[in-house]
Amino acid sequence: MTMTQILSGVVLVLALPAWSARGRRGAAAVTLALGASSAVVTAAVWILGRWMEDDRWAGLLGLVELAVLLLSVVITLRTEDGLRCALAAWTACAAVALWLTRFAFVEGPGDVLTIFGFGSALSLPAVLIGLYLRGLDEGRAKAVVEARRAQRLELAHDLHDFVAHDVSGMVAQAQAGAYLASVDPARAVAMFERIEQAGQRALASLDRTVQLLRTEEGTGRGPQPGLSELAEVAERFTAAGGPEVRLELPEQPVPRELGGTVHRIVVEALTNVRRHAQGAGRVDVRARRVGEWLELTVTNDGRPVGAASRPRRGGGSGLPGLAARVEALGGTFEAGVHEREAWRVTARLPLAGREEPERPETPMRTSAGAGEKSG
Repeated sequence: MTMTQILSGVVLVLALPAWSARGRRGAAAVTLALGASSAVVTAAVWILGRWMEDDRWAGLLGLVELAVLLLSVVITLRTEDGLRCALAAWTACAAVALWLTRFAFVEGPGDVLTIFGFGSALSLPAVLIGLYLRGLDEGRAKAVVEARRAQRLELAHDLHDFVAHDVSGMVAQAQAGAYLASVDPARAVAMFERIEQAGQRALASLDRTVQLLRTEEGTGRGPQPGLSELAEVAERFTAAGGPEVRLELPEQPVPRELGGTVHRIVVEALTNVRRHAQGAGRVDVRARRVGEWLELTVTNDGRPVGAASRPRRGGGSGLPGLAARVEALGGTFEAGVHEREAWRVTARLPLAGREEPERPETPMRTSAGAGEKSG
């Protein structure tokens, strides 16, 4: 084996053990070592004598060496950054440019330009590909972080919307149960059974949320409630000692995301009625399709204690989050005093997106069980 053949295979022999050690040293260290080795081989060729252009063995191994160097540049720029990454990439690209001098002497500015053009033509695409792939990886990582953050915020909203609703009902029923225990034990027993059911629902919501937070991707999350579940919410609300709830829902299906948002708004509004408008005798919930919009109003006939004298956006800790959710869907949201002592929550949502596949028509009904056809 001639010295030319030995030198042409040095970098390729070092490539396999070098890349096997990249897990400990990093891709930049491997690329730096390969680039430096290639530069040393080029310097050795200058001393021992240039290769002949018709030496096919050296030329073939040299092309494989260039491919290894360029691939290492791509991987390094994709996986690392900082000064060490830049130094490694620069060393490998310089080694690629100098590889041409193994076959010819540099005798003037023209040869320098040739070497620079050769190195740029090969190295620049590798650098751009590496940076592009790193950008894609960073974009994916950022998207995953944002998705997980949005999911955690959504789970926090679930806890507020559903757990707080059940817990507030438990408090109201416990207060009534303490009185009924002395005057009507039979009704008190039924009241405490409803408290137990509400507590079980709250615990189930907590368990489901904690389980989702423990999973890496939050898989297994079931479909969110929509318009079809509002009748049951209204019935439980009145059965727990709240005012009568009259529902008017659209007969035609609405997009799933809008149905989930309407459900959240109604649950939050009923929770606030129980907390702040104990004197309310009735709550009217109306969701109607008006052109390309879904208009929702939740009105109770007892103004919350300490409410502002003029309409305001949001309220408490739940309404601002709902307002942001509605605005994200392109709608509007308001909550404030309506007709002296009444309080109204209003949301206007655009009817856009994929509709729910199937949902039975829901007539207007009261939580007490009286059925009326929606208008």
